[in-house]
Amino acid sequence: QVQLVESGGGLVQAGDSLRLSCAASGRSFSNRPMAWFRQAPGTDRLFVAAMTSSGGHTYYAPSVLGRFTISRDGAKNTMDLQMNDLRVQDTAVYYCAVSELSSGFDTSDIYSEGMYTYWGQGTQVTVSF
Repeated sequence: QVQLVESGGGLVQAGDSLRLSCAASGRSFSNRPMAWFRQAPGTDRLFVAAMTSSGGHTYYAPSVLGRFTISRDGAKNTMDLQMNDLRVQDTAVYYCAVSELSSGFDTSDIYSEGMYTYWGQGTQVTVSF
């Protein structure tokens, strides 16, 4: 059974840093796309960042580019999100997700929820003034 577990969320002040982690179990996803999405209250879940495979291409939402860094450890089956210079508008529940696909998808698919098969339960990030 595949399971994704996020950790590292918390309450921080604007300008602070936070590092989220996602641990996958049940099978290896080192050659599968993994991503972070986030959902603020009353809004849709939105793409944050993705990596096509361990050591693969990275993609970021414009709002986090230059502040957030995604990384993966294929051997450990984990994915991290280093978040620097956090802003109040980064407040959300952050979800990690993994796709079953290793090929046959377009770059635009990377940004879509529909690309991803398995999801974690989410971890809350709250940024205060």
